[in-house]
Amino acid sequence: MPNTTETRIEEILESIRPALKADGGDVEFLRFTEEDGVVELRLLGACEDCPISMMTLKEGIERRLKSGVPGVTEVQAV
Repeated sequence: MPNTTETRIEEILESIRPALKADGGDVEFLRFTEEDGVVELRLLGACEDCPISMMTLKEGIERRLKSGVPGVTEVQAV
C-alpha cells in the first residue's frame, strides 16, 4: 500500500485505538481534506457520549496527527 497521507493517518489512529478500546470506545477515519488540512473523524462507542471526548480528540488525537502527518492542521469530530 502506498504511503499516502491517509495511510499515515490510519497508522497513527491504529496506534491510538488500543487506549480508546480499553475504555469502550473507538474512532473512525472519514476523510482528509488536503486543501485545508482537516481530518474528519467519527467517535464511536463510549467516546460518543464521554464528557471528555473533545479533550481526547484535541489534546490526544489531533496532537499526534499534527506531529506525525505533514499537512494536518486540525481534527474535527463529525
